[in-house]
Amino acid sequence: MSTEEWSAKALQAFDAMVQAGNGLRARNGQRGMAECVAHTFAKAQLGKVEDGAEPLRAIAVIQAGTGVGKSLAYCAPAIAIALARGTRVVISTATVALQEQLVHKDLPLLAAQMAEPFRFALAKGRGRYVCKLKLERLAGQGGADEGDDDLFPDDELPASSEVGEARIRLYKGMADALASSAWDGDRDSLHEQPDAALWRPVAAEASSCTGKHCPVFNECSYFEARKALVGAQVIVVNHDLLLASLGARVLPELDNCLLVLDEAHHLPATALEQFACRMDLSRLAWVDRLASRALRVGTLLEVMEVADIPAQASALRQALQAMERLVLDAYGPELRGETGETGGRGQRRWGRAGDPAQPTRHRPPRGLLAAQLDAPLAEVAVHASEFLESLRAIAKALRAALRDTPLEARRLAALYAQIGMLAPRLEEVHACAALLQQAPAEGSTAVPAAKWFTLAQNGDFLLLHAHASPVLPGNALRQQLWGTVRGAVLTSATLTSCGNFEFFLRESGLWGDEAVTTLEVASPFDYAAQGTLVLSETHADPKNADAFNAEMVDALLEDLTRVRAGALVLFTSREQMRRAVDALATDMRPRVLVQNQLPRPQLLARHRERVAAGEPSIIFGMQSFGEGLDLPGALCESVFITKLPFAPPDDPVAEARAEWLRSVGRDPFSELVVPATALRLAQWAGRAIRSEEDQAHVYCYDRRLSRTSYGQRLLASLPPFSRQTRAAS
Repeated sequence: MSTEEWSAKALQAFDAMVQAGNGLRARNGQRGMAECVAHTFAKAQLGKVEDGAEPLRAIAVIQAGTGVGKSLAYCAPAIAIALARGTRVVISTATVALQEQLVHKDLPLLAAQMAEPFRFALAKGRGRYVCKLKLERLAGQGGADEGDDDLFPDDELPASSEVGEARIRLYKGMADALASSAWDGDRDSLHEQPDAALWRPVAAEASSCTGKHCPVFNECSYFEARKALVGAQVIVVNHDLLLASLGARVLPELDNCLLVLDEAHHLPATALEQFACRMDLSRLAWVDRLASRALRVGTLLEVMEVADIPAQASALRQALQAMERLVLDAYGPELRGETGETGGRGQRRWGRAGDPAQPTRHRPPRGLLAAQLDAPLAEVAVHASEFLESLRAIAKALRAALRDTPLEARRLAALYAQIGMLAPRLEEVHACAALLQQAPAEGSTAVPAAKWFTLAQNGDFLLLHAHASPVLPGNALRQQLWGTVRGAVLTSATLTSCGNFEFFLRESGLWGDEAVTTLEVASPFDYAAQGTLVLSETHADPKNADAFNAEMVDALLEDLTRVRAGALVLFTSREQMRRAVDALATDMRPRVLVQNQLPRPQLLARHRERVAAGEPSIIFGMQSFGEGLDLPGALCESVFITKLPFAPPDDPVAEARAEWLRSVGRDPFSELVVPATALRLAQWAGRAIRSEEDQAHVYCYDRRLSRTSYGQRLLASLPPFSRQTRAAS
């Protein structure tokens, strides 16, 4: 087929779905979006190309307002083209919850109605599945050995008391449920989610997995889930897994499939999280444990490289100890808050809020580390690299032994796991040291990495960590992702900021890419008739936190007395939320549900029950409640935004980026802070109107929204609500 024929076939599939009805209906702007998706995926040149030829890439960035029905608009044409071209679609979204919505709701409906059948599957990271071997060991069913302590972090070794017994009971219950098929090994399908500290020791991980050579391979939850991917034309992933899997052959090759990135506004932040790294400079017992295990296993397998391991481990530990000493020599006063400063750029006072367990931080300006750190840092990188090479030789020998002596599989797999459970720490040290060593040439305008150190107190011990991260997510994505992708659609309800796509395109690494087209599809909602934005002003300047919060809380509580159904109050800090909670009148307290008082699903269920019973219910929350929360109708008739949601001022990556922008003559507030705040504010305000029938008010108590020039830019990012201005009383 030609490009035009593929595109036409995709649009026909979309039109047929809409005309068939059965729960699907046409929405304003939806077909325009489907047409853009069809044209984009029809143009992309997939697979092999002629030698020396540049493949034709096609990428569409589509903002589709709430209510457009973007899932149908991208799924139907993308799947139709994939089937016609004999390829597959990878749909990536922000969270596992959104993945499951697609797999359990949207895609089954499409599969039942599309003319050509297709299969779909959900792909999760390995760590969301249990490792049966680890679980059996910790449940006391697989025979304990001296490597069991490696299943726990340094600060959380197995307890011998009641805590340890409770853990064994938990793991035994999980093992019994797995053995009886009452549980499929997926963490998300457990009735009660275990704490991360309890799940981590039994989670599957690539570094300790022997794959098909594992003695329980045929019973492995992760590989059982992977089987569903083999014959699936549509694979649903999340952004974390997508980026973590680059080059790992976990997903289809991105140069030979179609990629949809839903909730794409999350992609830049996810990229920074993926490509950041850190290393522990204080707790180094793992180095000796890893060396001991590697030495024992390498000797058993007669690996020549084993002879170098004691020296490599010793040299690495000494270099890390030297790093710790020299970092404290160079930055100890800043980390301990002994400089007489009260905070400011690059640091916080020792023990946030007087709590020594809360880490303090120091970020060397411009990413320039003290000169005395150069030598030990280089030694860390070299010795970590050498140690890793020895481990790779041992791992290769173990895999060969597993292949050649299957009767020894259980013992050999346990040995492999003992090394593999600690090896990621060594890889992280190597990666962090390499990034810490990067520095732009003198006078260069190149972007430096963000580098910082944190110090916390744990009992009598100080815990020192070194951190490093890329500063520009767009650069990382351009190098790691877009160089491979041939056809992609990125979509969300909030991709424009201050009236254009520039900020998102820069953040995502697509600015200036000739393959990119943009499209803005307006929401079908009549925002002016359905919603009102109330600009409630205060006398106090929001920059004066104490005075502003006192005045804001008074106004907020007065407004809350008029709530008759569901409402959402969004705060910018825990302190701000605490002050509002403390100020609640006695008769108001039963109406308020506060974030973290209950697990999120329980809190939302309680909220729905109250509203359904005709009772007022008000949710107090922060950033995590400001997006991805769907409370239509009476569940959210009012949204209260207590203050403009600027990012925390002490984020080290943002600090480093702002510093670099200033150094090259650019304005970080206008170029970075305002656009990012506009996106966040649009998400918060977007909680108000979720359907054509909704009527809601959005209140904002920050006078800067109406009184400043950048406030006008923020307003341009909001839906066109009717507006009211309420002067300070």
